[in-house]
Amino acid sequence: MKIQKRVQFLALLSILFVVGCSKSSDPVVVAPTVASTSPANNAVGVARNNSIVIAFGVAMDPATINSSTVIVTKGTTVVPGTLVYSGTTATFTPTDNLSALTLYTVTVTTGAKTLAEKAFATNVVSSFTTGGTATVLAAVDLGTAINYVILAKTAINSNPTSSVTGDLGLSPAATSYITGLALTNATGFATSSQVTGKIYAADMVSPTPINLTTSVNNMITAYNDAAGRAIPDFVELGAGNIGGKTLTPGLYKWTSAVTLPTSITISGGANDVWIFQISSNLTLSSAVNIILAGGAQAKNIFWQVAGQATIGTTAHFEGVLMSSTGITLLTGASLHGRALAQTAVILDGNVVTNP
Repeated sequence: MKIQKRVQFLALLSILFVVGCSKSSDPVVVAPTVASTSPANNAVGVARNNSIVIAFGVAMDPATINSSTVIVTKGTTVVPGTLVYSGTTATFTPTDNLSALTLYTVTVTTGAKTLAEKAFATNVVSSFTTGGTATVLAAVDLGTAINYVILAKTAINSNPTSSVTGDLGLSPAATSYITGLALTNATGFATSSQVTGKIYAADMVSPTPINLTTSVNNMITAYNDAAGRAIPDFVELGAGNIGGKTLTPGLYKWTSAVTLPTSITISGGANDVWIFQISSNLTLSSAVNIILAGGAQAKNIFWQVAGQATIGTTAHFEGVLMSSTGITLLTGASLHGRALAQTAVILDGNVVTNP
Protein backbone atom coordinates (compact mmCIF):
# COMPACT_ATOMS: atom_id res chain seq x y z
CA MET A 1 0.00 0.00 0.00
CA LYS A 2 2.81 2.36 0.91
CA ILE A 3 4.61 1.47 -2.32
CA GLN A 4 1.45 2.18 -4.37
CA LYS A 5 0.99 5.62 -2.77
CA ARG A 6 4.64 6.40 -3.42
CA VAL A 7 4.26 5.50 -7.11
CA GLN A 8 1.14 7.72 -7.35
CA PHE A 9 3.02 10.59 -5.69
CA LEU A 10 5.92 10.31 -8.13
CA ALA A 11 3.51 10.20 -11.05
CA LEU A 12 1.85 13.38 -9.82
CA LEU A 13 5.22 15.11 -9.53
CA SER A 14 6.03 14.07 -13.09
CA ILE A 15 2.77 15.55 -14.38
CA LEU A 16 3.36 18.79 -12.53
CA PHE A 17 6.90 18.99 -13.94
CA VAL A 18 5.69 18.50 -17.51
CA VAL A 19 2.96 21.07 -17.10
CA GLY A 20 5.42 23.53 -15.59
CA CYS A 21 7.87 23.05 -18.42
CA SER A 22 5.08 23.49 -20.93
CA LYS A 23 4.02 26.76 -19.38
CA SER A 24 7.57 28.10 -19.17
CA SER A 25 8.06 27.49 -22.89
CA ASP A 26 4.93 29.41 -23.90
CA PRO A 27 5.80 32.57 -25.87
CA VAL A 28 5.81 35.78 -23.87
CA VAL A 29 3.22 38.26 -25.19
CA VAL A 30 5.04 41.60 -25.51
CA ALA A 31 3.03 44.80 -25.35
CA PRO A 32 3.40 47.23 -28.27
CA THR A 33 5.46 50.40 -27.83
CA VAL A 34 6.45 53.38 -29.96
CA ALA A 35 10.23 53.44 -29.82
CA SER A 36 10.62 56.79 -31.57
CA THR A 37 8.97 59.27 -33.89
CA SER A 38 10.41 61.55 -36.53
CA PRO A 39 9.90 64.44 -36.17
CA ALA A 40 10.50 63.95 -32.46
CA ASN A 41 7.83 64.86 -29.97
CA ASN A 42 7.72 68.65 -29.42
CA ALA A 43 10.16 69.30 -32.28
CA VAL A 44 10.04 72.82 -33.77
CA GLY A 45 11.18 74.28 -37.07
CA VAL A 46 10.30 71.07 -38.93
CA ALA A 47 10.60 71.25 -42.73
CA ARG A 48 7.27 71.40 -44.54
CA ASN A 49 8.17 68.58 -46.93
CA ASN A 50 8.85 66.11 -44.08
CA SER A 51 7.38 62.64 -43.90
CA ILE A 52 6.35 61.34 -40.46
CA VAL A 53 8.11 58.15 -39.36
CA ILE A 54 6.95 55.98 -36.44
CA ALA A 55 9.29 53.23 -35.20
CA PHE A 56 7.51 50.55 -33.15
CA GLY A 57 9.28 48.56 -30.45
CA VAL A 58 7.97 45.25 -31.83
CA ALA A 59 6.63 43.99 -35.13
CA MET A 60 3.03 45.01 -35.67
CA ASP A 61 0.19 43.35 -37.53
CA PRO A 62 0.31 45.20 -40.90
CA ALA A 63 -3.46 44.90 -41.24
CA THR A 64 -3.86 47.09 -38.15
CA ILE A 65 -1.47 49.85 -39.29
CA ASN A 66 -3.65 52.05 -41.47
CA SER A 67 -5.28 55.45 -41.76
CA SER A 68 -7.62 54.59 -38.89
CA THR A 69 -4.87 53.75 -36.43
CA VAL A 70 -2.10 56.18 -37.48
CA ILE A 71 -3.60 59.64 -37.77
CA VAL A 72 -1.94 63.00 -38.45
CA THR A 73 -4.01 66.07 -37.69
CA LYS A 74 -3.74 69.83 -38.05
CA GLY A 75 -6.03 71.07 -35.33
CA THR A 76 -9.15 68.97 -35.81
CA THR A 77 -8.49 68.39 -39.52
CA VAL A 78 -7.07 65.04 -40.61
CA VAL A 79 -4.08 65.46 -42.93
CA PRO A 80 -4.43 63.37 -46.11
CA GLY A 81 -1.49 61.25 -47.16
CA THR A 82 -0.04 57.82 -47.84
CA LEU A 83 0.91 55.36 -45.08
CA VAL A 84 3.44 52.59 -45.68
CA TYR A 85 4.37 49.97 -43.06
CA SER A 86 7.51 47.83 -43.33
CA GLY A 87 9.39 45.82 -40.69
CA THR A 88 8.67 47.78 -37.53
CA THR A 89 8.34 51.20 -39.17
CA ALA A 90 5.35 53.16 -40.42
CA THR A 91 5.97 56.12 -42.77
CA PHE A 92 3.28 58.71 -43.45
CA THR A 93 3.81 61.02 -46.44
CA PRO A 94 1.38 63.95 -46.64
CA THR A 95 -0.34 64.51 -49.97
CA ASP A 96 0.51 68.23 -49.85
CA ASN A 97 3.30 70.17 -48.17
CA LEU A 98 2.61 70.98 -44.54
CA SER A 99 1.64 74.53 -43.58
CA ALA A 100 4.24 76.91 -42.17
CA LEU A 101 4.52 77.58 -38.43
CA THR A 102 1.77 75.10 -37.64
CA LEU A 103 1.29 72.52 -34.87
CA TYR A 104 0.65 68.95 -36.05
CA THR A 105 -0.38 65.98 -33.92
CA VAL A 106 0.45 62.32 -34.59
CA THR A 107 -1.76 59.70 -32.93
CA VAL A 108 -1.32 55.91 -32.83
CA THR A 109 -4.62 54.49 -31.60
CA THR A 110 -5.43 51.38 -29.56
CA GLY A 111 -6.53 49.75 -32.80
CA ALA A 112 -2.88 49.11 -33.70
CA LYS A 113 -1.88 45.59 -32.62
CA THR A 114 1.18 43.38 -32.53
CA LEU A 115 1.42 40.11 -34.44
CA ALA A 116 0.30 38.45 -31.20
CA GLU A 117 -2.80 40.70 -31.25
CA LYS A 118 -1.67 42.74 -28.27
CA ALA A 119 -3.05 46.30 -28.45
CA PHE A 120 -1.88 49.59 -26.97
CA ALA A 121 -3.50 50.26 -23.61
CA THR A 122 -4.07 53.93 -24.58
CA ASN A 123 -3.47 56.11 -27.62
CA VAL A 124 0.12 57.25 -28.15
CA VAL A 125 0.25 60.94 -29.04
CA SER A 126 3.12 63.20 -30.15
CA SER A 127 3.28 66.59 -31.82
CA PHE A 128 5.63 68.90 -33.72
CA THR A 129 5.62 72.41 -35.17
CA THR A 130 6.71 73.28 -38.69
CA GLY A 131 9.12 76.06 -39.59
CA GLY A 132 9.15 78.39 -42.56
CA THR A 133 7.36 81.67 -43.04
CA ALA A 134 3.63 82.15 -42.73
CA THR A 135 3.83 85.49 -44.57
CA VAL A 136 5.45 86.34 -47.91
CA LEU A 137 9.20 85.74 -47.75
CA ALA A 138 11.24 88.95 -47.95
CA ALA A 139 13.04 89.35 -51.26
CA VAL A 140 16.83 89.51 -51.40
CA ASP A 141 18.03 93.11 -51.71
CA LEU A 142 20.51 93.24 -54.58
CA GLY A 143 21.48 96.86 -53.95
CA THR A 144 23.11 98.40 -57.01
CA ALA A 145 23.88 94.92 -58.38
CA ILE A 146 20.30 95.10 -59.66
CA ASN A 147 21.60 97.47 -62.36
CA TYR A 148 23.29 94.57 -64.16
CA VAL A 149 21.99 91.54 -66.00
CA ILE A 150 25.51 90.07 -65.81
CA LEU A 151 27.97 91.00 -63.06
CA ALA A 152 31.24 89.15 -62.46
CA LYS A 153 34.60 89.61 -60.77
CA THR A 154 37.16 87.77 -62.92
CA ALA A 155 35.84 87.44 -66.49
CA ILE A 156 32.92 87.61 -68.88
CA ASN A 157 33.59 85.37 -71.86
CA SER A 158 31.26 84.90 -74.81
CA ASN A 159 31.47 82.52 -77.76
CA PRO A 160 29.70 84.60 -80.40
CA THR A 161 27.02 85.26 -81.07
CA SER A 162 24.98 85.95 -77.94
CA SER A 163 22.13 88.39 -77.40
CA VAL A 164 22.13 90.17 -74.05
CA THR A 165 19.54 92.71 -72.90
CA GLY A 166 20.77 94.75 -69.94
CA ASP A 167 24.06 96.15 -68.65
CA LEU A 168 27.19 94.08 -67.97
CA GLY A 169 29.76 94.77 -65.25
CA LEU A 170 33.20 93.34 -64.45
CA SER A 171 35.31 94.20 -61.40
CA PRO A 172 38.06 94.07 -60.24
CA ALA A 173 39.14 92.57 -63.57
CA ALA A 174 39.83 94.88 -66.51
CA THR A 175 38.21 95.29 -69.92
CA SER A 176 40.63 92.79 -71.49
CA TYR A 177 38.88 90.02 -69.51
CA ILE A 178 35.66 90.64 -71.43
CA THR A 179 36.01 88.52 -74.57
CA GLY A 180 33.88 87.54 -77.55
CA LEU A 181 31.62 90.61 -77.49
CA ALA A 182 33.61 92.78 -79.95
CA LEU A 183 33.54 95.87 -77.75
CA THR A 184 33.41 99.43 -78.97
CA ASN A 185 34.95 101.72 -76.35
CA ALA A 186 33.25 104.90 -75.16
CA THR A 187 33.84 107.22 -72.20
CA GLY A 188 33.36 105.20 -69.02
CA PHE A 189 31.72 102.23 -70.76
CA ALA A 190 31.74 100.13 -73.92
CA THR A 191 29.10 98.85 -76.31
CA SER A 192 28.61 95.73 -78.39
CA SER A 193 26.28 94.71 -81.20
CA GLN A 194 25.44 91.68 -79.05
CA VAL A 195 24.37 93.78 -76.06
CA THR A 196 21.33 96.02 -75.72
CA GLY A 197 22.85 98.03 -72.91
CA LYS A 198 26.26 99.18 -71.70
CA ILE A 199 29.35 97.25 -70.63
CA TYR A 200 31.48 98.40 -67.70
CA ALA A 201 34.87 97.25 -66.41
CA ALA A 202 37.10 98.27 -63.51
CA ASP A 203 39.77 100.00 -65.65
CA MET A 204 37.36 102.45 -67.30
CA VAL A 205 37.28 106.11 -66.37
CA SER A 206 35.65 107.45 -63.23
CA PRO A 207 33.05 107.01 -61.82
CA THR A 208 32.83 103.50 -63.31
CA PRO A 209 35.44 101.83 -61.02
CA ILE A 210 33.86 102.99 -57.76
CA ASN A 211 30.36 102.21 -59.01
CA LEU A 212 31.44 98.68 -59.90
CA THR A 213 33.15 98.19 -56.54
CA THR A 214 29.93 99.13 -54.80
CA SER A 215 27.86 96.84 -57.00
CA VAL A 216 30.20 93.86 -56.50
CA ASN A 217 30.10 94.40 -52.74
CA ASN A 218 26.31 94.59 -52.92
CA MET A 219 26.31 91.35 -54.92
CA ILE A 220 28.30 89.59 -52.19
CA THR A 221 26.07 91.04 -49.47
CA ALA A 222 23.00 89.77 -51.33
CA TYR A 223 24.58 86.32 -51.70
CA ASN A 224 25.30 86.18 -47.96
CA ASP A 225 21.77 87.34 -47.18
CA ALA A 226 20.28 84.52 -49.26
CA ALA A 227 22.69 81.96 -47.79
CA GLY A 228 22.01 83.09 -44.25
CA ARG A 229 18.22 82.87 -44.27
CA ALA A 230 17.16 80.53 -41.46
CA ILE A 231 14.26 78.14 -40.76
CA PRO A 232 13.66 76.79 -44.27
CA ASP A 233 10.25 75.70 -45.47
CA PHE A 234 11.68 72.79 -47.44
CA VAL A 235 14.83 70.76 -46.70
CA GLU A 236 16.65 68.35 -49.06
CA LEU A 237 13.66 68.27 -51.41
CA GLY A 238 13.97 65.31 -53.78
CA ALA A 239 17.40 64.55 -52.27
CA GLY A 240 18.67 67.22 -54.67
CA ASN A 241 16.86 65.97 -57.78
CA ILE A 242 13.94 68.35 -58.29
CA GLY A 243 13.08 67.40 -61.86
CA GLY A 244 9.35 67.37 -62.60
CA LYS A 245 8.39 69.18 -59.41
CA THR A 246 6.15 72.21 -58.89
CA LEU A 247 7.78 74.57 -56.41
CA THR A 248 5.59 76.80 -54.26
CA PRO A 249 6.91 79.99 -52.59
CA GLY A 250 9.30 79.66 -49.67
CA LEU A 251 12.85 79.02 -48.51
CA TYR A 252 14.47 75.81 -49.79
CA LYS A 253 17.73 74.31 -48.49
CA TRP A 254 20.02 71.57 -49.80
CA THR A 255 23.34 70.38 -48.35
CA SER A 256 24.18 68.70 -51.65
CA ALA A 257 24.24 69.46 -55.37
CA VAL A 258 20.91 70.15 -57.08
CA THR A 259 20.01 68.80 -60.50
CA LEU A 260 17.10 69.46 -62.83
CA PRO A 261 17.08 66.53 -65.28
CA THR A 262 13.53 67.39 -66.36
CA SER A 263 11.54 70.61 -66.46
CA ILE A 264 10.14 72.16 -63.29
CA THR A 265 7.38 74.69 -62.60
CA ILE A 266 7.72 77.58 -60.17
CA SER A 267 4.18 78.48 -59.22
CA GLY A 268 2.94 81.42 -57.18
CA GLY A 269 1.71 85.00 -57.26
CA ALA A 270 3.39 88.10 -58.60
CA ASN A 271 4.62 89.15 -55.15
CA ASP A 272 5.68 85.70 -53.91
CA VAL A 273 9.36 84.98 -53.27
CA TRP A 274 11.51 81.87 -53.67
CA ILE A 275 15.01 81.47 -52.21
CA PHE A 276 17.00 78.34 -53.03
CA GLN A 277 20.03 77.65 -50.82
CA ILE A 278 22.37 75.19 -52.58
CA SER A 279 25.63 74.21 -50.87
CA SER A 280 27.19 72.68 -53.99
CA ASN A 281 26.61 72.80 -57.76
CA LEU A 282 23.41 73.55 -59.65
CA THR A 283 22.88 71.84 -63.02
CA LEU A 284 20.01 72.36 -65.44
CA SER A 285 20.16 69.58 -68.04
CA SER A 286 20.05 70.15 -71.79
CA ALA A 287 16.68 71.13 -73.29
CA VAL A 288 15.14 71.39 -69.82
CA ASN A 289 13.01 74.41 -68.92
CA ILE A 290 12.10 76.30 -65.78
CA ILE A 291 8.47 77.34 -66.25
CA LEU A 292 6.76 80.14 -64.34
CA ALA A 293 3.07 79.82 -63.44
CA GLY A 294 0.40 81.78 -61.57
CA GLY A 295 2.08 85.14 -62.06
CA ALA A 296 5.47 84.19 -60.55
CA GLN A 297 8.21 86.63 -61.56
CA ALA A 298 11.86 85.88 -62.28
CA LYS A 299 12.97 88.93 -60.27
CA ASN A 300 11.57 87.29 -57.11
CA ILE A 301 13.36 83.95 -57.59
CA PHE A 302 16.83 83.76 -56.03
CA TRP A 303 19.24 80.85 -56.58
CA GLN A 304 22.13 81.00 -54.08
CA VAL A 305 24.71 78.51 -55.37
CA ALA A 306 27.90 77.80 -53.44
CA GLY A 307 29.37 75.86 -56.36
CA GLN A 308 29.20 76.08 -60.13
CA ALA A 309 25.90 76.90 -61.87
CA THR A 310 25.50 75.32 -65.30
CA ILE A 311 22.61 75.86 -67.71
CA GLY A 312 22.56 73.06 -70.28
CA THR A 313 22.40 73.26 -74.07
CA THR A 314 19.16 74.92 -75.30
CA ALA A 315 17.79 74.90 -71.73
CA HIS A 316 15.86 77.85 -70.30
CA PHE A 317 16.45 79.30 -66.83
CA GLU A 318 14.36 81.72 -64.77
CA GLY A 319 15.55 83.74 -61.79
CA VAL A 320 18.49 85.56 -60.25
CA LEU A 321 21.56 83.30 -60.22
CA MET A 322 24.03 84.16 -57.46
CA SER A 323 27.11 81.94 -57.53
CA SER A 324 30.16 82.09 -55.29
CA THR A 325 32.12 80.48 -58.13
CA GLY A 326 31.10 80.54 -61.78
CA ILE A 327 28.06 80.59 -64.04
CA THR A 328 28.16 78.82 -67.41
CA LEU A 329 25.50 78.88 -70.12
CA LEU A 330 26.07 76.12 -72.66
CA THR A 331 25.27 76.45 -76.37
CA GLY A 332 21.88 77.96 -77.11
CA ALA A 333 20.74 78.21 -73.48
CA SER A 334 18.65 81.17 -72.38
CA LEU A 335 18.37 83.06 -69.10
CA HIS A 336 15.55 85.35 -68.01
CA GLY A 337 16.97 86.84 -64.85
CA ARG A 338 20.47 87.81 -63.77
CA ALA A 339 23.88 86.12 -63.67
CA LEU A 340 25.81 87.39 -60.64
CA ALA A 341 29.08 85.50 -60.21
CA GLN A 342 31.94 85.96 -57.79
CA THR A 343 34.26 84.59 -60.49
CA ALA A 344 33.35 84.32 -64.19
CA VAL A 345 30.29 84.20 -66.42
CA ILE A 346 30.70 82.12 -69.59
CA LEU A 347 28.34 82.48 -72.57
CA ASP A 348 28.01 80.43 -75.75
CA GLY A 349 25.49 81.77 -78.22
CA ASN A 350 22.94 82.56 -75.52
CA VAL A 351 19.95 84.82 -75.01
CA VAL A 352 20.07 86.67 -71.70
CA THR A 353 17.39 89.16 -70.67
CA ASN A 354 16.95 91.04 -67.42
CA PRO A 355 13.76 90.31 -65.47
